[in-house]
Amino acid sequence: MFEIRTDLAVETSEDKGKKEELSGIRVEKMQEGDDIVITRVCIETQKAAKSAGKPKGNYITIEAEQMVEEDTGYHREISKVFSQQLKGFLPKDYSNSKVLIVGLGNREVTPDALGPKVIDHLFITRHLIKEYGKYLLEFDKCCSVSGIVPGVMAQTGMETVEIMKGVVEETKPDIVVVIDALAARSIKRLNRTIQITDTGIVPGSGVGNYRNAINREHLGIPVIAIGIPTVVDAATIVADSFSSLMEQLNENGQEDVVEQQDFQEMIRDLISPKLNTMYVTSKDIDEAVNRLSYTISEGLNMTFVPEESHIF
Repeated sequence: MFEIRTDLAVETSEDKGKKEELSGIRVEKMQEGDDIVITRVCIETQKAAKSAGKPKGNYITIEAEQMVEEDTGYHREISKVFSQQLKGFLPKDYSNSKVLIVGLGNREVTPDALGPKVIDHLFITRHLIKEYGKYLLEFDKCCSVSGIVPGVMAQTGMETVEIMKGVVEETKPDIVVVIDALAARSIKRLNRTIQITDTGIVPGSGVGNYRNAINREHLGIPVIAIGIPTVVDAATIVADSFSSLMEQLNENGQEDVVEQQDFQEMIRDLISPKLNTMYVTSKDIDEAVNRLSYTISEGLNMTFVPEESHIF
């Protein structure tokens, strides 16, 4: 009928599950504590990847209903869960690895400022290790962490992956971790979901502004992408509302009021071209992005620079 844009593999697997049994996609769910749900999605074949519209690889989604609340202790718990899940994407002996963390997005656009704000809160260690290398490494378990905010093409005139290739060639990291704001299909996941994947990322894809992919194929080293959905496609809200209306009519025995074909055409008329370029975010997005950037950066610090290494 129309394309629903989402960066979350868990939403893609849910949609496919309603329509057909899609071989090549494995989904596992588990509960962490009282209200944190972890979903693992593994896209195992190229056929499944094409059908799902997502690259072949592994995706982990951490959902927490209370992530929108201003509870420092709760956010620290989420950071711990996030760190534990992130470690599953890293080599077993990564403790002395060189890690480049990239904050994608536009600092001037609040829903897109997650990446740059995460970099602001990171414990950067590369320069310290270069200066005090042996002394610092006596504390073990401390990665060489560097960070960069490459901006967006409208600001630099360059594709982000072009900038990344130069930085990677010069600094020679072992792993690249990319942080970006995402687009969700469901409002219930807005500012409440963290996705981790080993497939890299296509900047701007969630809002239909496709740029060149930042992945292992282009950079030559493993790329882990982390994101939180901060916007929802307005077309999704309209479509879901009408779907709910149709379900209600069916339950009340009024399924003949609107024929299915007429319903689909009605949705098309409403969505295109008026709504298909509009995105919705929450009214407290400023506070949410600030809060969530701390949650992500704290988890990254726990992973790459454990507290026993904080000697300065």
